[in-house]
Amino acid sequence: MREAYHVELENLATKLADMSAQVADAMERATKAMLESDLELAERVISDDALVDDARADCEEQAYALLALQAPVATDLRIVLAAIHAAESLERMGDLALHVAKATRRRHPEPVLPDNVRPYFADMGKIDVRLARRVERIIKTRDIEAARSLEADDDQVDDIHRHLFSVIMDKNWEHGVATAVDVTLLGRFYERYADHAVSVARRMVFVATGRMPGYSIAEP
Repeated sequence: MREAYHVELENLATKLADMSAQVADAMERATKAMLESDLELAERVISDDALVDDARADCEEQAYALLALQAPVATDLRIVLAAIHAAESLERMGDLALHVAKATRRRHPEPVLPDNVRPYFADMGKIDVRLARRVERIIKTRDIEAARSLEADDDQVDDIHRHLFSVIMDKNWEHGVATAVDVTLLGRFYERYADHAVSVARRMVFVATGRMPGYSIAEP
C-alpha cells in the first residue's frame, strides 16, 4: 500500500511537469501567432486551452484524493499542497497565453503590435517559454538552486515590461490609444506569466525545505 501511495505522489508530480510543458508550448505558439499574425496557430492555442483546464482538474482531483485517503504528513503533505497551488498557477499561465492568442484573433488580419515594440515581445516570449520549460525540469528534479535561479529571468521580463511604458508614453508615439491599450495589456500578460512560473518554482522550494519564500502574486 505504501509503495502504491508513493507512486501516486510521483504521478502527481509528473502531471504537473506535463502541465508546465503544455503552457510553455501555449506561450511559444501564442507569441509566434501574434508576431506573424497567424490566425490558424492562434486558434490552435485557443482550442488547446481546454486541455490545460482539464489537466488542472485532474491534478486537483488526485491531490484531494490523496489528502482524504492517505492523510499525508511532513514532506508528503507539502507535495500535495504544493501540487494544488502549482496546478492553479500553471492553469493561469495557460490562460495568459490564451489571452495573447485571442488578441491575435481579434486584430486579424491586421498585426497586433507596431514594429517598434515587436522585439520587446519577442524577447519576453522567449524568456517566458524558457521559464516554463525550466519549471518543468525543476518539478521533475526538485532542484532547489535551479528554482531559486528563476528570479533573474523574471527580473528581465519585469525590466522589459517597465520599459514598454516609457515607449507608449513617449511624445513620438504615433500608433494611437487603442494600440497603446493592446500593448499595455499584452505586456501585463507576459509579466504575469513569468511571475506565476516563479510561483511554481517557489512551491518546489517549499516542498524541499518546508519554508515558503515570501512573495505576492496579483490576480491575472
